[in-house]
Amino acid sequence: MTLYPVSISLSSYGADLVRERGQASFIPLLVSAGASRIELREELFTNEDFPALALAIQVQGLECVYSSPLELWLPGQPLPNPELAATLQRAATCGAKWLKVSLGHFGDTSDVSALATLLLPSVRLLVENDQTLQGGRIEPFTRFFARIDALQLPVGMTFDIGNWQWQEQSAISAARQLGRYVQYLHCKAVARAESGKLVATPPAPTSLHLWEQLLKQMPVGVPRAVEYPLQGDDLLAITREHIALLARLGAANLPLEAKASQVMNHV
Repeated sequence: MTLYPVSISLSSYGADLVRERGQASFIPLLVSAGASRIELREELFTNEDFPALALAIQVQGLECVYSSPLELWLPGQPLPNPELAATLQRAATCGAKWLKVSLGHFGDTSDVSALATLLLPSVRLLVENDQTLQGGRIEPFTRFFARIDALQLPVGMTFDIGNWQWQEQSAISAARQLGRYVQYLHCKAVARAESGKLVATPPAPTSLHLWEQLLKQMPVGVPRAVEYPLQGDDLLAITREHIALLARLGAANLPLEAKASQVMNHV
């Protein structure tokens, strides 16, 4: 069976635990569970040594995504967030090949061409839909990526399945309009807590069925990430279970020629 690369967003283990243990401490767990990537969370850093962290990730054979809460566009500012360059450099120092940020306040006056001088060849910029009014709706993303396309800039999308619900957007509609830009998929189901707030949850069978439909609109084998709670006494077993679950998603969407090739490779 085809297995696709799975990343673990370290926020899945809970902010308190990650800050207490340090992000490097989760590297052996992810390797043992079969993860392909580790997603570092900038907001959960304490006193990490970035070069040592990069070395530990490399030695263990993981790829690295650096997640930052930075908004690419600030209100009323035509130029990209002035903190982008420093954030890209931090990502590079951690050994990350991808930097994930939020879209922010993108508008008609946003100077997308200015990104060209800021991007690093070693770190691919990925822009994610978040839970906010400005960065969690479909229409600004379609306009942003139309501009990215026109300028042929090396910028991709992190498609967060669950985040669309915070702004009552359709994930299916988003996938149809934006799927070709997706280079990283954040997986989370969403439920309403007793407080009335929306919260991320592990997927139910109905969630997995939806995710399969979304993947039909995206490049085959797009890397996907766990970004929902991984909690329990045996974190290794739980992590391994959910990696196996996500690794199989989308295999049914392979074109016939790819399936035939896989059969021949196993003969």
